[in-house]
Amino acid sequence: MAVPLPTTQTRWRCTLCGNLTRFDVTRSTRAVEYVHLDLAGEPRVEEREVLSETIESVRCRWCNAVDQVELVDRPSTGQSA
Repeated sequence: MAVPLPTTQTRWRCTLCGNLTRFDVTRSTRAVEYVHLDLAGEPRVEEREVLSETIESVRCRWCNAVDQVELVDRPSTGQSA
């Protein structure tokens, strides 16, 4: 099951321990990269275009719960627009 990415209005939260800040994320990415090799043959990625990306699982770093992450609203900063 894919896990949704947090947005500017939401963030992740572990449903078991309440962690909001530390997660191990496993993701699959399809990308096209422009790789420049220097004269010694050392590669350097100069451009990268992500074609697709899926988060496969999220593990809580605090309690090791796997796929127990939900999206919750971020707290208000108290600043008005």
